[in-house]
Amino acid sequence: MRRTLAAFTLIVALYGCAAMPTPLEPRADAQLRAIYDAEWLWRKSLGPSEDVDPDEESEAGLTTWPRIDPASQAERLAYWTDVITKLDRLDAKALSTDAAMNLAIFRQQIEVRLARIQFREYEKPVTADTMFWSTVANSVPKAFKDERDARAYVARLNDLPGYFFDEIANMRLGLARGFTPPRLTLAGRDVSISGVYENKTAEASSFYAPYKILPANLPAATRAAIQADAKSAIESAVFPAYRRLLTFFRDDYLPKTRSALAATSLPDGQAYYRSLIREFATIDLTPDQIHQIGLDEMAKIRARMDGVIKETGFTGDFSAFLAYLRSDPQFYAKTPDELLMRASWIAKKFDGKASIWFGRLPRARFTIIPVPETVAPFYTSARGGNGYYLVNTYKLSGRPLYALPALTLHESAPGHAFQMPLAEEQPTVPEFRRSNYISAYGEGWALYCEVLGEEMGMYETPYDRFGMLSYQAWRAARLVIDTGVHAKGWTRQQAIDYLAANTALPEHEIETEVDRYISWPGQALSYYLGEMAILEARAKAEKALGAKFDIRHPRRRAPARLRPAAGVDGAHRSLDRRGRPRSLPHTQVASAPPRRASSARAWRASGSGRQTQRLPRSSRPGDPRPAR
Repeated sequence: MRRTLAAFTLIVALYGCAAMPTPLEPRADAQLRAIYDAEWLWRKSLGPSEDVDPDEESEAGLTTWPRIDPASQAERLAYWTDVITKLDRLDAKALSTDAAMNLAIFRQQIEVRLARIQFREYEKPVTADTMFWSTVANSVPKAFKDERDARAYVARLNDLPGYFFDEIANMRLGLARGFTPPRLTLAGRDVSISGVYENKTAEASSFYAPYKILPANLPAATRAAIQADAKSAIESAVFPAYRRLLTFFRDDYLPKTRSALAATSLPDGQAYYRSLIREFATIDLTPDQIHQIGLDEMAKIRARMDGVIKETGFTGDFSAFLAYLRSDPQFYAKTPDELLMRASWIAKKFDGKASIWFGRLPRARFTIIPVPETVAPFYTSARGGNGYYLVNTYKLSGRPLYALPALTLHESAPGHAFQMPLAEEQPTVPEFRRSNYISAYGEGWALYCEVLGEEMGMYETPYDRFGMLSYQAWRAARLVIDTGVHAKGWTRQQAIDYLAANTALPEHEIETEVDRYISWPGQALSYYLGEMAILEARAKAEKALGAKFDIRHPRRRAPARLRPAAGVDGAHRSLDRRGRPRSLPHTQVASAPPRRASSARAWRASGSGRQTQRLPRSSRPGDPRPAR
């Protein structure tokens, strides 16, 4: 529900009481706590956002979609600008270690949100594989706890036309100033709109699914009334909203989107792309610097890949080996169920190792399900998060089994579906941190988990290990491609050719991935740069702790100069006088790094070593939700 700034005068006043320090809390800490507690309460009052997942939304009984019109954006801009002013007034040097870390993470959240509004990111709510309309269709609650939740969601369905109206209005503003995704990255995406309603009754719609399994304790008459209301909302509000959106997308939007690919070709493009680098990579490097890091790392990984090819006994050259992997039927599942079962088997293999490698495990579980068919043709091969591991079963000839172990470790456990709930299950960490996603850490951690799989014995054949190395090369290639496209004038074909020549990715996946990088500038930089920082932190801890380095409890014996604050794995870095981090860690909440160092040291010494090139100090991390 929309709120005005004036409506929060009482809230701010009430939270001002929290500024009074407790006997054991420094006054500066209490002042900071009052600021972020009030802001977080205000942020949640705005309604659903990237900080509130669909299950939480359902439980909260929300009845509206987020308000994203320009007036609401201006309100947020004013509020967050005022928050930054308050943070500037704090005496950052007087903060405790834990509070200083809270300030660093909180400030970056606000600065990222300000930058998004200042560059009017809300006018471009579409990428090649992520669209607001698909997010709505794929975020339907699985079930309702009670009558209140069920009726609240009916109200949200009735509110959908207004939400789509605002999104379309924003997209028109973007069109007017040339702020759109490139046209070629949106081709065929209209089916993700029409597929929601075409040839479907209300009862066959995904929006109706939870109404088929209403709580058994509801009286029959109540169940029937709620179901009738849900059908009516789908027929009179949801389906018409998607029809109007499809007409706009096909007739007005797509034909007028820009033909240029580079983010730097957008309005204020140079500054815009640099802001995305700071958001997604958390380091203030130039595109040229990042491009060179990618080239250097690709060469190191290639050396290891060549070694693994020799282990297989293959006698051809590198390109011939890639052609063999892409074409031999033994490397591909024959049915969607086979692919899902293979992924499930790998995930359960990790379950048997989890307690050996991690001292604390998340309580939350995750399911393994196929990517919805309406988006599968142009979606990534998988995506993981809190409670789910999505596996793309579309075009099985493009889903290699030799890459599945690395993919599963990244997306499920100990990657996204492990780390994200573990972050949220920290009772001593402020809520704004538990719900925040720092892309460079989240993606860097998930990519590091692929390397960790070698130490855990998850790769049983040389082909599995080559698949892992191909995935490392894939993420290093993103540094080259993202900067190549958005700052160096690369064409789509150049990016496709580079990825095809240096990784074992199938042709279909290469094309969908390149389109994602083109339409979502900066995000692809998160992975490899984040992994580099984590490997660097691990090397530092191994050197300092020696034999005391413990896989399950890495912080238990860490000296003070290395021990992170409030659950952050990574050395605490100092703040400047305004509380800005001179060097922010990539991490927010980490699981334990490995105890045994032999494999990681071998990795670093083998030609894929990240520690050979130290990352410059970070400027400000960002916080988008994960994408593989």
